[in-house]
Amino acid sequence: MIGFNCDVESQVEMLHEILQKNDVIYQVILRANKLGIEKYYIGAGCICQSVWNYQNNLNPMYGISDIDFVYFNDNDLSYEAENAIILKVKNEFSDLSVDIDIKNQARVHLWYKKHYGYDISPYNSVEDAINTWPTTATSIGVRLEDSKLIVYAPFGMNDMFGQIIRANKTQITKETYMQKCNKWTSKWNSLRIIEW
Repeated sequence: MIGFNCDVESQVEMLHEILQKNDVIYQVILRANKLGIEKYYIGAGCICQSVWNYQNNLNPMYGISDIDFVYFNDNDLSYEAENAIILKVKNEFSDLSVDIDIKNQARVHLWYKKHYGYDISPYNSVEDAINTWPTTATSIGVRLEDSKLIVYAPFGMNDMFGQIIRANKTQITKETYMQKCNKWTSKWNSLRIIEW
């Protein structure tokens, strides 16, 4: 599989080339800089699923339900402040036929229990949030800086390129992990699931 067991620099180059072949996601990556939002990434499923689609000769947007746009602003934790950013981002990308899920990672602890049933500690940064995402393959965020792809992947990119689904047990439950595994294997039957 392309990218699997390669050095990190080569993996970043390959990831950049693959993302450029996904017009929708790459438009978001390209235009995000215009928004004037600091400390952000485009990440999670849409990044690794673009890789899986490329590796499996599928349409670049196959199986991608949304694009995660995450940022960190702990100066104002109000819903109103986050909603202003949500509207700004959605407006910038209103011409694209995809849902964009925008979240201020500094606010996640305020609503997490209501959504998932248990409390979490506040994140200290957007990277701190990515460290807790459900699988090692999807714990990834990217952005462009001076045309260079910046990648934050706390568990590396080998599981993503290897189509290996492994739980990141930092925060999720077994139930959430199994739901994701079932959803993804129904779309990409080449994935290898590591048991909880």
